[in-house]
This record gives sequence, structure tokens and C-alpha cells, in this order.
Amino acid sequence: MSDLLSRRLALLGERANLTLLTRCLHGIERECLRVDGNGQLALTPHSPALGSALTHGQITTDYSESLLEFITPAETDPAQTLADLEKVHRFTLDKLGDELLWSPSMPCRLPAEEDIPIARYGNSPIGRLKYVYRKGLAVRYGKTMQCIAGIHYNYSLPEALWPLLKQAEGDPQSDREYQSARYIAMIRNFRRYSWLLMYLFGAAPALDKSFLRGRPHDLDSLDADTLYLPYATSLRMSDLGYQNNAQAGLTPCYNSLDSYLSSLRQAVSTPYPPYTEIGTKQNGEWVQLNTNVIQIENEYYSSIRPKRVTYTGERPIQALMARGVQYVEVRCLDINPFLPLGIDLTEARFLDAFLLFCALQDSPPMAGEECRGCTDNFQRVVKEGRRPGLTLQRHGQAIGLTEWALELLDRISRTAELLDAAHGGQEHAEALAAQRAKVADPELTPSARVLAELRANGESFSQFALRYSHQHADYFRSQPLSVEDQARFESLARESLEAQAHLEAEPEVDFDTFIAAYQASILGLISN
Repeated sequence: MSDLLSRRLALLGERANLTLLTRCLHGIERECLRVDGNGQLALTPHSPALGSALTHGQITTDYSESLLEFITPAETDPAQTLADLEKVHRFTLDKLGDELLWSPSMPCRLPAEEDIPIARYGNSPIGRLKYVYRKGLAVRYGKTMQCIAGIHYNYSLPEALWPLLKQAEGDPQSDREYQSARYIAMIRNFRRYSWLLMYLFGAAPALDKSFLRGRPHDLDSLDADTLYLPYATSLRMSDLGYQNNAQAGLTPCYNSLDSYLSSLRQAVSTPYPPYTEIGTKQNGEWVQLNTNVIQIENEYYSSIRPKRVTYTGERPIQALMARGVQYVEVRCLDINPFLPLGIDLTEARFLDAFLLFCALQDSPPMAGEECRGCTDNFQRVVKEGRRPGLTLQRHGQAIGLTEWALELLDRISRTAELLDAAHGGQEHAEALAAQRAKVADPELTPSARVLAELRANGESFSQFALRYSHQHADYFRSQPLSVEDQARFESLARESLEAQAHLEAEPEVDFDTFIAAYQASILGLISN
């Protein structure tokens, strides 16, 4: 263990400081497809009974009209975060009639590409911008890829923790600079070690054959309708999932907030020739917001992002430039199809210990070779993480996945102990023990369990997923919301519809002018 990690653990373990760790914040964003009772993509519009997808704070859509996204508030206890997420699920299932929420990350059998409905957000300028952005995603990546779902885990350490560490370490930066630098260092460590999360929580080793639309692949056939890799943990995070040639050169190594923002500014302002050939309009209709490497910041597909809550009308880059990093968004987590929420408290507790370790562990800058090595390790684990004897690269040397995983878990146990000391109880240590068991026996991992059930039941991927989708729907519908919670969600739905109507009643703005101003907001940052 590094001396720096030991000193930071000792400082936070002091009685006067320990309660700081009870004030970490957690939030979850869970995406899931709506399907009918037969497991076909629901082609119905987003239900007004759920509110406005544009203005509702907890129930919205992601890429497709059929791809729901549930968002929790930030809470100090992940148990409360999961309770909030469960309430959103119960309210939604109550409004969906006979429709279901698809249980895994990889999609159901999809209709023809042109029949997948892009999410719509009404006629206000911002609503139209969100729609055109998604049209651009269809042009660039295809609609099928955009129907993959995942879980995003948002996490922050308390603001008071950073000045405490800064003072102890005699760092000359301002509090804001130090906090941002430490979050960026945390992200570097996440990049180094996130392969471990894919081994432990990857839950997408198989997919419906139709997903590939006849594209060449290196997958094996499990049955006539299912493709898989025998040792894969997460095909969602492999090169079969989110991939794009234009972004191939966009790999920020997070050596500073400035360098990260510079990479994003360049990507949102640099034309990409194949997109330029397409243009922004066809037959007078917008087909993408611009012809740059990425249209907006959120188009950058990364496993983790530095984040800052934005003000109305403010872009993510602007918020980070103005006020620094506030939290991180972990984006590589698969939906666990065995769990009604796709995630449980054991996973959340381990994530907290893992992320705290990434924040406190020494994190030297990353050179290009180490950056590539991190990406290679991650990709190796998502495609063959359970292969017996699999080796990864650490500091240019081969090391067995099992050996490295156990070393990491030993170090993470120290942050788990610290969190248990702060909260009382043994929940973080127990969560860590559950992960040790998976390292000792790969058959306990979600990815192995998925393949074991497919084989044991003679099910296709879609049959397996539909069975769990029905089970989860029965679970949520068997326990209706309390009268108070039902009334609160009904009120949120009404208020969101009113908010959208208010936006659409504002004086009409020329959409071309609106887009030009939106694009100029980034160009101004670059020129400055």
C-alpha cells in the first residue's frame, strides 16, 4: 500500500473526520427498454401519464421513445437511493399497462432500423434540439446500437473533505483547483482498475442474433437466435457495443481537468469528413446538429465522466470550466438481469469502497502507453474475463487477473473498513467478501450465471430476458406505492407537462438561429 494512501486513510479515520464519509452522495440513472408482453420493442409513444420526458426530473427517455431512463435524487445513503429508484419503477409499471421493462442491458429483438422510434420532446427549441441530436446519433452510429441500456452510478465525496486533505498535504492550489485535480486523479485510477468492475458485475455475455444486423463478428452461436462468447463478461462494453471510428482518436487520459476539457472542446468543434459529406440538413430537414467529431459533449462514450450540475442553459463544459468537478459518473455498469432494479445494495456498497480507494490511492499522470494499456486490459476482460489463466498488463509486465484482483481487493478492504467505521456495521466488508468469492469462483459472476441459466433451461437470450422481465414486473406490481408517494409522482407528472407547455408557449425562435447560438457557445470558449 502506498504511503500516501495510508496517510489519507489515517487522517480520515480520526474521530473528528470520520463522519465526513457519511456525507458522500450517491445517485443512479437506470436505462431500460419498454417491450410488449411478447418481448418485442414497444412502439407506443412515451406515456403522458408518466409526465414530460423533456422536463420531468426522474422519468425521461434516452435515445429512443422506447428507451426509458429513471433518475434518482442524490442521497447520502445508497440504500435510500435504491429505495427512490424502486418507487420510480413501481409508478412507471403502474402506468405501462401490459408493457414490461426489459431486464438486461442488451436489447430485445428489434424491428427494422427505420422502425425504431427516436425520442421526441415537443416543439420548443430545446425539445427540437434534443430530437435532432438523436437523429444525428442515428446517422453516426445507427439506431440499433443506441438501444443498449446501462446503469450510471453518480458519486461524490463531501466538499469539506478536499480542504482537509489539501491542508494536510500542503498543496498550494486553491480549494477548487485541488478538488478538481483530485477527482481527475480518481478518474485516472478508475481507468487503471475498472476492468475489475467488468469482471465482478459484467452481465452481458450473450445477445440476440438480430442485434448484429448481419454484420461480421467473432461470436459463437449458443442456439439459432443467441450469440455469445464463452468467457465474456460484458459484450455491451466491447467493440460490438458503443463504437465509432470518429471517436477512435478521442481518448483523454485525464492528466488534468484542462487537458480533458481541451479534448472535448476540440471534438465538438472539429469537422469530421464523413459527417461533413452528410451535412446538417437533407431536403431542408435537420439530420444532425453539426458535422463535428461529436455533436455535443454527452456524445463522448466514456466509462466515467467528471461532472458538475449545470445551470439552466449552461453546457457541461461551461459548468466544469467555471466551477470545477463536483462528482463523477460511472457509466460502464451493466444491468443485472436477475435484479428487479438491475443493481442492488451489495454492488452499491462495493462501488463506494472501490471509488473511495480510487480517490485516495496515489494516481500519477498517465502516459500514452499506459492509457492504451488500460483500454486493452478493459477490452480483454469484457470479452474473455473469465478465461482460466487470463493475464493482463501492469507496468508493462504480464500479471494474472486473479492475482491482481486479489491484490486490489486487499487494498480496497481498507476503504471498506473505513466506511464501515463511519457508518457502523459491516455492510461494506460483507460486500467486499461477496466480490472475493467471485474472484475465487468465476461461476458466481453475473455473466457466468446468465450463460448457466441459458444452457440449463435451453432458453434463447430473448426467452431468458423476457422471463425475468415478467418476474420483475410482477414484483413491482405486487406492492403498489403508498398513497403519499403515488400522489407525489402524479403531481410531478402534471407539473412536468405544464412546464413543457410553458416552454412551447414562449415566443417562437427561429430554430436555425437557436442552433447557431448553441454552437457558438462552444466556439466562444475555444477562442477564449
